[in-house]
Amino acid sequence: MAATSSNSTGRILRVGIIGCGEVSQVIHIPNLNNLSDWYQTTYLCDVSQQTLAYCATKVLKSTHPRTTTDAEELCASSEVDVVLIANADAYHVPHALLALKHNKYCLLEKPAALCFRDIDLLIAAEKESQGKVLVGTMRRYASALEDAIKEIGGMAQIKYARVRDIIGPNALGVAQSGMFPRKFEDFSEQDTQDRLTRDTDMHEQALREEFRVPVTEASRRMLRILGALGTHDLSAMRELLGMPESVAGAVLTLPGIFSVLFKYNDFPVTYESGLINVPEFDAHIEVYSAEKVVRIQYDTPYVKGLPVTMMIRERVGDGFQVRNIRKTFEDPYTLELLAFHDCAVNKKVPKTSVEDARNDIELFRMILQAGSSRYQS
Repeated sequence: MAATSSNSTGRILRVGIIGCGEVSQVIHIPNLNNLSDWYQTTYLCDVSQQTLAYCATKVLKSTHPRTTTDAEELCASSEVDVVLIANADAYHVPHALLALKHNKYCLLEKPAALCFRDIDLLIAAEKESQGKVLVGTMRRYASALEDAIKEIGGMAQIKYARVRDIIGPNALGVAQSGMFPRKFEDFSEQDTQDRLTRDTDMHEQALREEFRVPVTEASRRMLRILGALGTHDLSAMRELLGMPESVAGAVLTLPGIFSVLFKYNDFPVTYESGLINVPEFDAHIEVYSAEKVVRIQYDTPYVKGLPVTMMIRERVGDGFQVRNIRKTFEDPYTLELLAFHDCAVNKKVPKTSVEDARNDIELFRMILQAGSSRYQS
């Protein structure tokens, strides 16, 4: 579905947003405004009253959204058809559970969860609900990824693949996005402590109880980065190539750049990621066969309209051909919202479901176990 086409269902979904921080201000609220034939933002929820007041001014003026600090009030409201959750990781699961409790479809920003205990709570809750969860791994909704899947399916045999996500300071792209996000600090010490307690519980559950990896500040940092950057990369890798058999090795050097070697049936896949101070965004997946190389190139989502492209390099007779394809000007976040609308209206199971997201946690486990020697005391 393309945003340039009309909304054939004629149904405008009323959306409530939980979490009105940077990603909502820079990406979600503007995109929902742009898709006013599909969505109307009717409710905002955040722990900060100042943030709520500011974000209410960002919503289309004809809407006049209600505001609250109570997530269940939003989820229970008859003025909300679907819920978008974009707050701190520690609240993704409890607030998605509230949306499901009230039979609402929910777009849940990544990571859906960091441990098996929590993702299994969501899977169980879905079975008792009329709602479903779409996990916001938006790179999987890029047209270029869908086209690359077709190209890779035509390869005789994959020889090698590379997944890379090495990026510079996000703040630079955010500051130049033209969205003018603002941060407020009118939340209580109790709110801060509750989030920290929940974070600690998630990390202890994942690292110590489930992954059997020592809990250190370094292993906690690695789990956080896998849940943040890593979820995008690993989820897209799985859609292109499936799940790997194992992790052959991992050098988990953070802060900095880390590297993982995945073993597939008969080819290796390298994954390299991390943060640098050079202001560039190098996020791509490249798949090699003997006759063809297919590459999906992503750019920062914080500047709207930057291209996601597919590049194909292949032999033509005794020569060499390069095709660089940009199929659409629509960004993955917009395409994700259109897919979410389709799922909610037609009661479909999203492709980026919570059951699918459970595989990302399995990859976190495999990676951290492979590099666990770094965390031994």
